Amino acid sequence: MSEECTHNCESCGASCPSRDQEQTSFLEKPHAGSDIKKVIAVVSGKGGVGKSLVTSLMAVNMRRKDHQTAILDADITGPSIPKAFGLRQKATGDETGIYPVSTKTGIKVMSLNLLLENETDPVVWRGPIIAGTVKQFWTDVVWEDVDYMFVDMPPGTGDVPLTVFQSIPVDGIIIVTSPQELVSMIVEKAVNMARLMNVPVLGIVENMSYYKCPDCGAEHHIYGESHIEEIASKYGISVTAKLPIDPKLAAACDKGTVELFDNASLDKLADAIESL
Repeated sequence: MSEECTHNCESCGASCPSRDQEQTSFLEKPHAGSDIKKVIAVVSGKGGVGKSLVTSLMAVNMRRKDHQTAILDADITGPSIPKAFGLRQKATGDETGIYPVSTKTGIKVMSLNLLLENETDPVVWRGPIIAGTVKQFWTDVVWEDVDYMFVDMPPGTGDVPLTVFQSIPVDGIIIVTSPQELVSMIVEKAVNMARLMNVPVLGIVENMSYYKCPDCGAEHHIYGESHIEEIASKYGISVTAKLPIDPKLAAACDKGTVELFDNASLDKLADAIESL
């Protein structure tokens, strides 16, 4: 330790081993066979708001723009991405690494359900093992060329989100919410975590925002009035999107045909990602 050290690295200008250790990056390198240009994490403060749905739709949207797209399913204990895309085959691997499964339109997917013998087998793992698995999806999977990778995060601000932000070079996050006022507080937690990790918020998506009557066209706010504009304005987030309750979209996910569903609600957000 230097004689000039003040024991406060924020104000001290001395060079010492403890200061060098604090500046060490925890970022992991992707597999040597991977060239990933942009990483977008899709997060939510709580479960059940449609985070995996938004992840799927954003990947489909960017693929339709002719970008090489991938999904890293970091929601280890609740993987639903393979179901939305109708993936039944298992991921394979050899001495080189693990190979993701491609969807019908060429979106590369890696999810724990693609490695389990039965997709309904429970994953009863502790946090460190789950976080380590997510890290391996980044370091051991041969993703090849990817323009935009979307990371489907588990809800909350626990072990896995922290591992992703520290281990993977995330270029921005998309926050998914629902109209209930309680969720507003939880969204703010996600925004504050993103700021703490120095990751920009690219936009907020409010799922189940309203239901549009097919007969008269009137919009009904079944889960309460929207608060998305208030939150976005408070934190200076310029891009927002609202997804309606759509039985056809739900049916497409259940049938594994989300790639066939047309939805323009996220086009503005896709444009913002392209401008990164």
